Amino acid sequence: MGMFDNIKEAMRMRSEAKRIQNEMQKISATYSNGGITVVAKGDMTIASITMDPTAYDEVKAGKPARFETMLLNVVNGALKKSRDTVQQEMAKLMQSGEMGGLFGK
Repeated sequence: MGMFDNIKEAMRMRSEAKRIQNEMQKISATYSNGGITVVAKGDMTIASITMDPTAYDEVKAGKPARFETMLLNVVNGALKKSRDTVQQEMAKLMQSGEMGGLFGK
């Protein structure tokens, strides 16, 4: 394999990695609890946080730490769900052979 072939293969791998990254960004996972809903994307960013008025009850009751803990748990739950979904999708891609070129197959 010549130098040109190596460069061509590297460019193909980069293109494939970019395609997979774009696919992962399309994934989203929603997690709700206690009137708080968080949507996390496959790239491990938060797309949205929405709160039902009841979610503020802990703050109104003088317990902001409980609200903060609840919010933290919902954010972490959404991120975990998103990460699990990405891992499942990556496993499907590897089984289908779509990522074979990235790992020397």
